[in-house]
Amino acid sequence: MSTESTDGAARVVVENTGPVVPGYEIPGLFEPFRRLRSRTGSARGTGLGLSIVRSVAVAHGGTAEAEPRDGGGLRVTVTLPTQN
Repeated sequence: MSTESTDGAARVVVENTGPVVPGYEIPGLFEPFRRLRSRTGSARGTGLGLSIVRSVAVAHGGTAEAEPRDGGGLRVTVTLPTQN
């Protein structure tokens, strides 16, 4: 995880490992109950994490974006405006 604050915004970047994620799959991962391989119900999660992250970011005037990492996993960046 890394953080930075520049140009009136604070950014948090979180990276994980895992299967290779095709770029075209990423928008769907921000939808509730969507996971890369199946829809819902396993010990590995239900697919709510990224939708919650995006909802919290948007509620605070920010954004949440993801991009695939080389070799697998994601890099998720949450950007929030800072108060002056």
